[in-house]
Amino acid sequence: MTVSVLVVDDETDVAELFRRRFRRELKDGSYVLHFAASGEEALAMLDTDVQPELLLILSDINMPGMTGLELLKRVKEMMPDMPVAMVTAYGDDENRSAANAYGAAEFITKPIDFGELKQKVAELTAAPRGRT
Repeated sequence: MTVSVLVVDDETDVAELFRRRFRRELKDGSYVLHFAASGEEALAMLDTDVQPELLLILSDINMPGMTGLELLKRVKEMMPDMPVAMVTAYGDDENRSAANAYGAAEFITKPIDFGELKQKVAELTAAPRGRT
C-alpha cells in the first residue's frame, strides 16, 4: 500500500524538508507526498481526484488566510473519516483544545521529530476507515 499524505504549510521550505526526510520512502514508492501552501489550496486539491487516494492530512495551524484549525473543521465536514494531524510551533492549550474539539487525529509540535512523525503516520494510515 502506498501512503498518500497531503502536507499543508505556508512556509516555502517545508516541502523540501519533507522530501529530504521521506527520501527513502518516496524513492521506493511506499509514500507519496502532496503539498499545499494554504488551507484554500488544500481544499481545492480535495475537490480533485488526488492519486493515490489521500490517507492523511498534516496541516500547520498558523497560516495566513484560512488557518489550519479552520481547514480541519472544513475537512471534517466534508470527509469525517479523513485523519488530520495538526503540526504547529505553538503547542499551547488553546490550539490543542480547539484541534481536539474539531476532531484532529494528532497534535504534533515543531520542531518535528521525523522518526516519531513516521511512526504516527504509519499508525494513522493503518487504522481502518469508514470511507466508501
